[in-house]
Amino acid sequence: MSNQDQERAGYEQSSPKMVSLVDPYVYQAFQSFLGKHVVVQTTKESLRGVVCDVKPDHVVIDVSGAQFFVRTQTIIWVMPY
Repeated sequence: MSNQDQERAGYEQSSPKMVSLVDPYVYQAFQSFLGKHVVVQTTKESLRGVVCDVKPDHVVIDVSGAQFFVRTQTIIWVMPY
C-alpha cells in the first residue's frame, strides 16, 4: 500500500514518541533534599545516600562513592536521615 493509499484509508505515518511522566511534588521534594542524606525506597530496593542531582525524570544518589541514577517513576517513598 502506498503512502497516498494509506492516507486515503485513514492511516497515519508516525514515529515512536517518548513519554515521560513527571511528578512535580516528588521533583520538588528531592530538590529540597539536594546535598542531604536520604533513604529512597524504589520498586526494586532501598538506597541510603546523598542526593547529588535532581532532574524531572531521575535523581542521582551517591552511596559510598557510587552514583545511582534512579528513575522518578520507580520511587515509592523518600525520607531524610
